[in-house]
This record gives sequence, C-alpha cells and structure tokens, in this order.
Amino acid sequence: MHGFTMTKHIRIKALTSKIVGWINYFGLADMKNVAANLDEWIRRRLRMCIWKQWRKVKTRFKNLYKLGLDKVLAWQFANTRKGYWRISSSPILSRTLTNQYLVNIGFISLSHRYSLVRSS
Repeated sequence: MHGFTMTKHIRIKALTSKIVGWINYFGLADMKNVAANLDEWIRRRLRMCIWKQWRKVKTRFKNLYKLGLDKVLAWQFANTRKGYWRISSSPILSRTLTNQYLVNIGFISLSHRYSLVRSS
C-alpha cells in the first residue's frame, strides 16, 4: 500500500475499535444521517493524516503518482503550500485516496457498521 506505515495501521486499528464499540452501543438509535456525516469527517481527517505523514514533496509526488495521478499534476499538487486540513478536502486527494483505498487499509465506515447492526 502506498504510504502505509505502522503509525497508520495503529491509528486505523484504534479507530475501528472505537467505531465498532460506539455503533454496538448506539446502534438502536436512529442515527443514519449522523453516521453519514461522521463518516465524511473521519475520511477527511484520515486523508489529512496520510498527507501529513508523507511530509516531503518527493514522497508526496511519488505516492500521488503511484495512486494514478499524471506526473505533472502530481508534481504540482505535491508542491502545494496549502494547509493540511484544506488539502484533505481537495478533489485530487479525494480522487487518489478514495473511499475504497481507505477501506483497503482497514477503515470501517460508521454507516456500513450501523447498517450491519440494524439489519441483524
């Protein structure tokens, strides 16, 4: 996985534990919209953490290129001076660090977990 380090693995594992426990406790409540809104915020926060962990321009460029961005666009985006939180909602980061990518590295969405608890 591109840019996947032990720190992220620990962060995702801890987050998953909290999500499972939280949904198991509050699963009976009608919170479909709340779960969807929290999912958006958590995914943005994870993208910010990944971007922040890549630190150097060279690393950002390499990882963006590996995730499918063309060289010129990857280089331009890797050199941005915008803040981490602002970058986390950018279309380019959303296109490269997709929801599926986050699922592949172990993120379990609140909405998905909520639908599993509600259906059983």
